[in-house]
Amino acid sequence: MALEMKVPSPGESITEVEIAQWLVENGDYVEKDQAIAEVDSDKATLELPAEASGVITLMAEEGDAVAVGQVVCLIDTDAAKPAGGGSTPAPAAETAKTPEKKEAAPVAAPAKTETYATGTASPAAKKVLAEKGIDAAQVKGTGRDGRITKADAVDATPSMGTPGLGGRGQSRKKLSMLRRKVAERLVSVKNETAMLTTFNEVDMQPIFDLRSQHKESFKSKHGVGLGFMSFFTLACVRALKMYPAVNSMIDGDFMVSYDFQDISIAVSGPKGLMVPVIRNAENLSFRGVESEVKRLAIRAREGQITVDEMTGGTFTITNGGVFGSMLSTPIINPPQSAILGMHNIVERPIVRDGQIVVAPIMYVALSYDHRIIDGKESVGFLVAVKEALENPQELLMNNDVMRALEM
Repeated sequence: MALEMKVPSPGESITEVEIAQWLVENGDYVEKDQAIAEVDSDKATLELPAEASGVITLMAEEGDAVAVGQVVCLIDTDAAKPAGGGSTPAPAAETAKTPEKKEAAPVAAPAKTETYATGTASPAAKKVLAEKGIDAAQVKGTGRDGRITKADAVDATPSMGTPGLGGRGQSRKKLSMLRRKVAERLVSVKNETAMLTTFNEVDMQPIFDLRSQHKESFKSKHGVGLGFMSFFTLACVRALKMYPAVNSMIDGDFMVSYDFQDISIAVSGPKGLMVPVIRNAENLSFRGVESEVKRLAIRAREGQITVDEMTGGTFTITNGGVFGSMLSTPIINPPQSAILGMHNIVERPIVRDGQIVVAPIMYVALSYDHRIIDGKESVGFLVAVKEALENPQELLMNNDVMRALEM
């Protein structure tokens, strides 16, 4: 019996996905619930598990766009599992017809040409390469184990060979559906919002002092580190309550405001930028925020994040400082109306109590949609964030550090 495996729906409003990578080969024996493919939607990369055990027949190529509900492979559930695992052996009748191996006649060694370490070309790729007259050994495959996909074959060009020049290679790879959707949304933000950015600087010394005093006990008690993200998240929650327009969105001719703070945290994952959401951050303690940041970051980097975990945020925080950024203008995460950009921390001379001192300074940026957020609100919001970060003991911990960090 051949079981038809269809593409499941990854989430509401998603009608099409892309086969990013097959994790098995045609003819392999697969176990039920074994991951057989990675599929890209416009919001996330998800694994496709086998629905039954048996021998698999692939019905789609890597890079193919397939509709939700479309058959992408067949699983022969009646096939016996091979003794050594892997693909099924050839039938006995076929084996009996195999002629005895004859000694090959000596042939002249071929001329030495530059080749790539490649895997096997797929049937569709072989056909395209044959039509172009290109040797598969000259094509670098981007599929699993160097497998040459149909897209690789379509993009391949014959080698012209120009003497006297050094390496001039190039590669061409189709953008994932997620990356294409991100690009589309970023262009949309630039074209459809009145985006402005305001800047400020934060003296991080008070947070440095708190972390140096309590980070070891905090980690020992809660199992997570006391990072900067909890301070910034709770500072933003406080500022969003003070300036609710920053926690709002445009819906046609209406402004929709929220009485809760769902904070999106930008995370760099293997498939690109992911933005998981910390739900109801206004109800979380320092421990709660740090635990949730760690959990979501791990899921994003391991490709396990779901669509639901990345939708519904009301405000975003992005940290370019981890990559060394001094200053930037972050782009709004639609349909939200504002985003806070963190940057690297550098020792700079500042004036404190009438004296020039060296302090760890971070530049912060708030990009916002000027259609619903006025300059007074945007500047006031960023000043409120600065005040909370420079006086966390009073404004974020209610002058009770031990209680705030033990919750």
